[in-house]
Amino acid sequence: MPGTTMEMLNSDVADVGGLPSTQHSRSERIERHNPVTSQAETATSNQRAGKYLTFMLGHEEFAIRVIKVREIMGIQNVTAVPQTPNYVRGVINLRGRIIPVVDLRLKFCMPMQEYSQRTCIIVVLVQAGTASLLTGIVVDEVSEVLNLSASDVEDSPDFGDGADSPNSYLLGMAKVKGKVKILLDIDRVLASQEIHGLSAMTQM
Repeated sequence: MPGTTMEMLNSDVADVGGLPSTQHSRSERIERHNPVTSQAETATSNQRAGKYLTFMLGHEEFAIRVIKVREIMGIQNVTAVPQTPNYVRGVINLRGRIIPVVDLRLKFCMPMQEYSQRTCIIVVLVQAGTASLLTGIVVDEVSEVLNLSASDVEDSPDFGDGADSPNSYLLGMAKVKGKVKILLDIDRVLASQEIHGLSAMTQM
């Protein structure tokens, strides 16, 4: 990822805590709501509206809430930790603070890809029960910050039930300028016992 782009995403920090304030236009196509939409569905859609940081994994574009993002950096030297899942790459020293790093490609069972100048680590603040923990996630490339309205977001397809089902960590699908972006609940993506255990150990 070019340094100038990373600097733009990190430069203007909003009052929401460590968040880039850059905004991009929302989808130009505003679809009509079904008049029989229940109040519960409307409330869920409104909860999913807001600012999202988008990034690439392969040819797919994902997004997480900007309020979860604390920092974006280039790839760092990662120290491996024995007896952890393959998607837990290890830990990094973030200005004197040791935090775990998870490769989202491997977490989502995608093929491993050699890191490049565009590879980034997004430092996120995740909720683990009553504790808030910093964790780094490795992505292929960071794209932009989008301001999504409720009408931009639709429910994700039904992939079945279970903790390992995509439904367990998807907030929905956003349609922006003819493209689909997958909205992730990063707390649930990083909800495994191994990640939380490592996070708690490094941040005591």
